[in-house]
Amino acid sequence: MRVTRADLLRQLVQLGARSAQTAAAAPAASEAGAGVSASRGALQAMKDRLAAGPDFGEFVMGSKQEVGDMDYSVYAPNWKEKARKPDWLKREVPGGDKYTQIKSKLRELKLHTVCEEARCPNIGECWGGGEDHTATATIMLMGDTCTRGCRFCAVKTSKAPPPLDPNEPENTAKAVAAWGIDYVVLTSVDRDDLPDGGAAHIAATIRGLKEKTEGRLLVEALVPDFQGNEANVATIAQSGLDVFAHNVETVERTSPMVRDRRASWKQSIAVLQAAKAAGARITKTSIMLGCGEQPQEVLQAMQALRDAGVDVVTLGQYMRPTKRHMPVSEYVTPESFAAYQQAAEEMGFLYAASGPMVRSSYKAGEFFLTNVLRGGKAEERSLAATA
Repeated sequence: MRVTRADLLRQLVQLGARSAQTAAAAPAASEAGAGVSASRGALQAMKDRLAAGPDFGEFVMGSKQEVGDMDYSVYAPNWKEKARKPDWLKREVPGGDKYTQIKSKLRELKLHTVCEEARCPNIGECWGGGEDHTATATIMLMGDTCTRGCRFCAVKTSKAPPPLDPNEPENTAKAVAAWGIDYVVLTSVDRDDLPDGGAAHIAATIRGLKEKTEGRLLVEALVPDFQGNEANVATIAQSGLDVFAHNVETVERTSPMVRDRRASWKQSIAVLQAAKAAGARITKTSIMLGCGEQPQEVLQAMQALRDAGVDVVTLGQYMRPTKRHMPVSEYVTPESFAAYQQAAEEMGFLYAASGPMVRSSYKAGEFFLTNVLRGGKAEERSLAATA
C-alpha cells in the first residue's frame, strides 16, 4: 500500500503533537524519559521518510515531485519559456456592476488597493461579491510606494516616498461606507521613513471606518512589522479592529532570500505575539508556497506560528508578477494545498485557508463573517441580554 503526501503530512503533525504532549507531561523518572525518546524517534523517522524523496536541487529547479500516488507539485517554467500555467491557476477577466462601482469610487477618492498594485488574480471575485459570498475590498494605505524591496512584491519602492495624505483616513471611511460592503481589509506599504511607521495613520483609519458604519463593518488590518516596535503594534491592536494580520510570507530559512533585509522571521513572529498581548482578538498570517521551501519546513513554520498563538493561517501559490521578480520554484498542486489545510486544522488553528489561489485577504469577508466574527458578536449580545 502506497502512502500519499496527505498521509505523511497528517502523521507528521500527529506525531509532533504527541511528542510535545509527552515531553510536557513526562516526570523525571527513567520510564518517562524512555517514552519521550521513543516518540521523538518516531517523529524523526517520519521526517526521514519525507526527506527520502527528490533532493532540494530538483525541488528548486521545478522538477515534478511525487510522493506515493499524489503529485506534490508540477514544473514551473522560466520566464523565457512562455509556457502555460496549470489549469488550476486560471482566472476569468474581472467585471460586473459591483466591480465597476468599486473601481470608479476608488478613482474618485484617489485611493489605492493592494488588489491592483500587487496584480492580484482574485480581484474580480473579491470585488464582485454575489449571493454566495461577501464583497471584500482591500485598501492600501499610506500611498503606493514602499520603503522596502521584497523580491516577490510588485509594489513600487523608494527610500523617500511622498508624505502621507492627512485626508486619507476620512476619505477611506467615506468610500467604504458608501460601498455598503460587509468586510474591508486595510493593508499598507512599509513606511520606515516615518517615526511610528504610520501606525497612528492606520489606527485613525480603523476608528473612522467603525464610526462611519456604526460598528457594522468588520475591519481587518494587514500591517507592516514597524521594525518590531511593540508600542506601534499596540496602537493598531487597540484601535478597534477585528483582525490583526501580519504576514511572515515564507518559511524561516528562505525568508532572507524572499523578503527585504529589514524583515525577518523572528521579528514577524514577535509582532504577532505582541499584537495578541496588546488585546488583538484574532491574529492572522500568510505563507506563500513555490519560493524554494521544502514540505517539512512548511509544517515546521505552521507549528511555530500556532505555538506563537497565531489564530489564522492562509497558504497560497506564489505567482511571479514580472520577469524582474523572484522566479517560481514550483507550482504546488491543489491536493497538496488540501493536505496542508488538514494539517493546519489538526494543529488547532481557529481557521485555515489553503489553496493555489488563496491570498492573505482573498475573500476575507466570506472566510470570517459567518463562522467567526459575526457568530462571536451574536454570542456576546446574547450573554449581555441575559445578564
